[in-house]
Amino acid sequence: MTIPVTLDQTIEHTDRGPLSRDEMAEIVASDIPDGAFVNLGIGQPTQVSNHLAHDSGVVLHTENGMLGMGPVATGDQIDPDLTNAGKVPVTELPGASYFHHADSFAMMRGGHLDVCVLGAFQVSEHGDLANWHTGAPDAIPAVGGAMDLAIGAKDVFVMMTLFAKDGAAKIVPQCTYPLTGLACVSRVYTELATFLVGPDGVTVAETFGTTVDELATRLDVPLRRLGA
Repeated sequence: MTIPVTLDQTIEHTDRGPLSRDEMAEIVASDIPDGAFVNLGIGQPTQVSNHLAHDSGVVLHTENGMLGMGPVATGDQIDPDLTNAGKVPVTELPGASYFHHADSFAMMRGGHLDVCVLGAFQVSEHGDLANWHTGAPDAIPAVGGAMDLAIGAKDVFVMMTLFAKDGAAKIVPQCTYPLTGLACVSRVYTELATFLVGPDGVTVAETFGTTVDELATRLDVPLRRLGA
């Protein structure tokens, strides 16, 4: 079941943004319901763990076999044997547990995760996800458990920059890179806006340092507003 949106209408924060990665992670964390079981993908999504409230009851699952992951480890907290799937040193919360890699994937494929947060190269206007290979000859493909998460989690959030280094938009009418999953993404968090995607196309929930009209001139997909 898709997590309900708390906003009634689109909000344009023209005096705030573009957001830093840390600010994006804070917004993603605020949209995760208390008590949810969540997997955070490698890269930017890992920072979401630093913004979850201590009393949220959110249980973080790692692809390499852990329930109860805490924030990213720093200083004396770093234990080289305690990392997430991206090999980033992390902490453990009271009650944390460890299990076999196969059991970890069984949790992902069996629909036991409420939310996963992944990075992406492209997301289509209807929620198709491409996040493991750009097709470039010198690129190293790295699918990991992304396909299992994309299909197994009840809600798939994407956290990424809105534009690639060459200026190309990452929200597109159709993905041109190899797909990870079809119609699986429900929300996209970027430095310029938060988007809802699905069968009805792309709806802008919030903008940061820009407006919906300005974004519409830079994206090749129709943009809708909440409450319109």
